[in-house]
Amino acid sequence: MSEPGRHPSLLQRLYAVWLGFLRWLLHLWVRSTVLPEQLDELDIDPNQPLIYVLDNYALTSLLIVDQISRDLDWPRVRKPVQIGNTWLSRRYASSRRHRGLLIRRPETRRHSPILRQLLLETDPEELGKVQILPVTVLVGRAPDNEDSIFKILFSENWDVGGRLRRLVGTLINGRATMVQFGKPLPLSRLLNETTDAEQALGRLSRVLRVHFKRVRTAAIGPDRSHRRTLVEKVIRTDSVQAAISAKARRDSISTDKATAIARKYAMEIAADYSYSVVRLGDLLLTWFWNRIYRGVKVQHFSSFREAAPGHEVVYVPCHRSHIDYLLLSYLLYHRGFVPPHIAAGVNLNMPLIGPVLRRGGAFFLRRSFRSQPLYAAVFNEYVSVILSKGVALEYFIEGTRSRTGRLLPPRAGMLSITVRAFLRYRNRPVLFQPVYIGYERLAEGNAYIHELSGHQKKPESLSDLRNVINILRKNYGEVTVSFGEPVHLKHLLDAHHPDWAVDPDSNGKPAWLQGLVDDLAEQILVNINRSAHVNPVNLLATALLASRKHALDEDDLERFIGLLKSVITRSPFGERITVTELEPGQIIEYGLELGVIQRQDHRLGSIIKVDGHNAVLLTYFRNNTAHLLAMNAWVACCFLNAQRVRKARIRSLTRTVYPFLKRELFLPWQAEELDPVIDDTIDRLIGLGLIRESADRLQRTPGGSDQAYYLRLLGNSMVQTFERYFITVSVLAKNGSGQLSRSQLEQLCILCAQRISLLHEFEAPEFYDRTLFKQFIESLTESGILGRDEDGGLVFDQRLEQFASDAKLILDKEIRHTIIQTAPEKLELDIE
Repeated sequence: MSEPGRHPSLLQRLYAVWLGFLRWLLHLWVRSTVLPEQLDELDIDPNQPLIYVLDNYALTSLLIVDQISRDLDWPRVRKPVQIGNTWLSRRYASSRRHRGLLIRRPETRRHSPILRQLLLETDPEELGKVQILPVTVLVGRAPDNEDSIFKILFSENWDVGGRLRRLVGTLINGRATMVQFGKPLPLSRLLNETTDAEQALGRLSRVLRVHFKRVRTAAIGPDRSHRRTLVEKVIRTDSVQAAISAKARRDSISTDKATAIARKYAMEIAADYSYSVVRLGDLLLTWFWNRIYRGVKVQHFSSFREAAPGHEVVYVPCHRSHIDYLLLSYLLYHRGFVPPHIAAGVNLNMPLIGPVLRRGGAFFLRRSFRSQPLYAAVFNEYVSVILSKGVALEYFIEGTRSRTGRLLPPRAGMLSITVRAFLRYRNRPVLFQPVYIGYERLAEGNAYIHELSGHQKKPESLSDLRNVINILRKNYGEVTVSFGEPVHLKHLLDAHHPDWAVDPDSNGKPAWLQGLVDDLAEQILVNINRSAHVNPVNLLATALLASRKHALDEDDLERFIGLLKSVITRSPFGERITVTELEPGQIIEYGLELGVIQRQDHRLGSIIKVDGHNAVLLTYFRNNTAHLLAMNAWVACCFLNAQRVRKARIRSLTRTVYPFLKRELFLPWQAEELDPVIDDTIDRLIGLGLIRESADRLQRTPGGSDQAYYLRLLGNSMVQTFERYFITVSVLAKNGSGQLSRSQLEQLCILCAQRISLLHEFEAPEFYDRTLFKQFIESLTESGILGRDEDGGLVFDQRLEQFASDAKLILDKEIRHTIIQTAPEKLELDIE
């Protein structure tokens, strides 16, 4: 290279031409995926000096970054640069370099020479303007359409490869190169936080090393030990050794035999992550998604990308389909993150399928292991160890797939294990990332209806693979994956127990742990709901199922869909709620094309309707977004059987009903926040012309008007929920206080709901879903309306009668009479 300020020699110019030729030759083959997708997120100041810092120097990496800087019209990497009075021979540095022709070893050095020259020789005032831009180049990491095993074998990993491996890897995987730019590091802040240039240089080098490790870990996963080594580490931990000793004493077996049992458990549980299998899975899933979906939309990922660095990430998506975990892993991989280790039920550990899932990152757990203390100790320790090693986790806190489209009550076992693992190791703060997944059609839809109708769930088996052929023949529309607001474990710990960091009891199972875990579970589910996307099928399902015969005039349907969009976009759920951009007319055409609705032509105007089978399927998609309309639909329900209602009455009734709605739909507001929410809801309906305000009363528009019709449809979207509540109250009242156990009440409610469904053609097996009745009964118990006597019977007082009396405002006389008449008594049935 030339000395500062001098013109390059002939040899140097020839070398520059040679590098330019190599760059051109390389990019005849190489194709790079540049991250982040929106480069404006980097906030690079074009008027200030820019220095590139590579993770690890390689000529191919340098040429790749040089080409990108040329394409983006950024300062060229290989050009010299003058900063103040300091001339640098090139505009790039590297955090690491390796020496050796064939056997490559890390070069022993503390700092990059270019960075040392920059910080030690440049005037501090000029130095403060410099932006340090970290760049990570991973060859064979970016997703593409590869179909060769050699590409996978030569993909990016943690090993230090030689020049030959790098060359072969670039030739084979050049079209799968990922280049990730980090946010520029302003040297001005670094200089202000240090006393001299030498100290600033040391801190800058450390910051860069940490950054590059995080990016590489996120992209290809942490540097994992071999599975058997990890298992042995789990077996040697104090908690597992104590459980082994207890097992030996309890079963009168030798310690060696108990250890062998523990090792067998660990091997049954542990993932066997293989990056090669992940790459092969990417090939298959890319083809599969393109075959069955029109597209996959990802919302709010940039917020997650910004929040994730420096945290142990636990992905906690809603669970709608077996596709959930495949889709989330695929999307993370395509955005530069390593697919997480996924907690999977042991029922999926089948021949052929189990080993593939295990190598894709699945670890298996039994449905229940409370009566197996050794298994519990091994499982808990395994999760603790992989979390402490920086492995991202994924699990579904609902425990199973939702059959109704609503979020299910949380099963907090995995959350408790994760919290206790953090309290034990405390390596890095834990971030729980809620994820909403919204479908327009479900592959398992028919199976869910079968199960809700009372049939036994069919266990998973290899024969299920035959269903893939049927899946491939259908169009499943579009999928939306939305990243919700993350939940930081440390914030919850500080709120529940400010002294947790110094409390010696924190390493065990402290008394405050259960309350924290319950709060954590609720926040996760609330944040999933607050990141929902409302797709065309959600709107069509809500509108058409609110009508008596699941049919509407096309013009009315268009207007009502427009009304629903307005209600949702104005609701105070937060900025992460999104609604389809399609206009109401386009939504109807989309539904017709997807095959979920039908158009029947008529001389007075077309009718849009749903047949019986699709009506049942659409209840699932109505329920996906029911929480977004809940408060508006509740207020609308208050006018189903009354022309006028006092504002004070609506507020009073809402305070009574809200705890039950909150528990069922995971609504975000606490009881003390309710009054402003009610007022906001009322103002919204007034603004939309659905109700009017007169002094202290509210009234609906005159009967026969479009507004009155749409208000009734809005109320009907929630009325089945209140019918279910009234069934429970009626069964209790008919049998009397102390006469029913909880299980008896649940069974009687289900039978009553099934009969009413047959009598009134609700066409919705979810109407008599046990989980929904169970949730409502639990809410009645928590609110103090229900109690238990010494024999386990459910007792209540006059408050239950008041609850039944309030139902007159919501439910019409016919349905109330039918429910009261149908409600069975315990003596009528043998349900003991």
